Amino acid sequence: MIPFSYTRATDVDQTTLQLASAPRAKCIGGGTNLLDLMKMGVETPEQLIDVNPLPLAKIEEIDGAGGLRIGALARNSDVAEHPLVIKRYPLLREALLSGASPQLRNMATVGGNLLQRTRCPYFCDPAFPACNKRKPGSGCGALEGFNRMHAILGQSDHCIATHPSDMCVALAALDAVIHVSGPQGKREIPMREFHRLPANTPEIETTLHPSELIVAVDLPRLGFSENSAYIKVRDRASYAFAVVSVAAGLEMTSEGSIKTARIALGGVAHKPWRAFDAEPLLIGKRPNAEVFAQAAEMALAGARGYKQNKFKIELARRSIVRALAVAAHAG
Repeated sequence: MIPFSYTRATDVDQTTLQLASAPRAKCIGGGTNLLDLMKMGVETPEQLIDVNPLPLAKIEEIDGAGGLRIGALARNSDVAEHPLVIKRYPLLREALLSGASPQLRNMATVGGNLLQRTRCPYFCDPAFPACNKRKPGSGCGALEGFNRMHAILGQSDHCIATHPSDMCVALAALDAVIHVSGPQGKREIPMREFHRLPANTPEIETTLHPSELIVAVDLPRLGFSENSAYIKVRDRASYAFAVVSVAAGLEMTSEGSIKTARIALGGVAHKPWRAFDAEPLLIGKRPNAEVFAQAAEMALAGARGYKQNKFKIELARRSIVRALAVAAHAG
């Protein structure tokens, strides 16, 4: 690990000014991802700014809107056990509890989780020379190498890495809004716009400016707290990243048909993948296996696999059907 300086943040505005004046500075909260990458030589910040002293850990109702605001420094375990999350957003709770270990959830922050970096082995190990995300222009080792865990949607010839977060898949389905602050002021970023697809610049992973700081995440009040599910398919029962995951939410009418639907996938793309084209197929339909299969087919219409991960296309289809069935209490 290279030498670095360490400072403790005292104010949000001051922190963003520090980030603006020191391009190789990084903020650290729980450190559950950043410290690993520093030890491996992937991240080499010259300065660490400890943001834990900042008052950004509150979880509270949004006045008059019926939604919830989660501070960027709220720990994953605290969010999962918050009474309002349990009552209104069980989808988020399920996703959080399926990620990592209890010890890591006690440390990991919401803001840090949003900024998780891929676990692609070609990115995580500098011994591999080809990784456009780590070293732009060097190529993508996974294209012809080991790609079992890699993307089947939204990828490019420059990068087929996947985003690893469980929490972010749930936030995508929940239409979360991310509040950020920077030297130029505050702004709100819809979750669907926060993470980027790789295109020809996979090293640029989010729309967050380098000098901006995540301060909170807002969740709107939605109508599927009783009809949601998070399905995670992984290689072992715990402490493993998703091969495929699905966050599904259904708002039902009093007559038993589907009023609104949300489907988001993890483990399949460079960002949490919202199946926008598939969701309208469910509206007005009564929940059943045939309807769910049609939606799953549409969600995977543009999927493309590689030598070792083509199986993920069918696995994702089946996972969508299963998640929708569980959300609808139909299976």
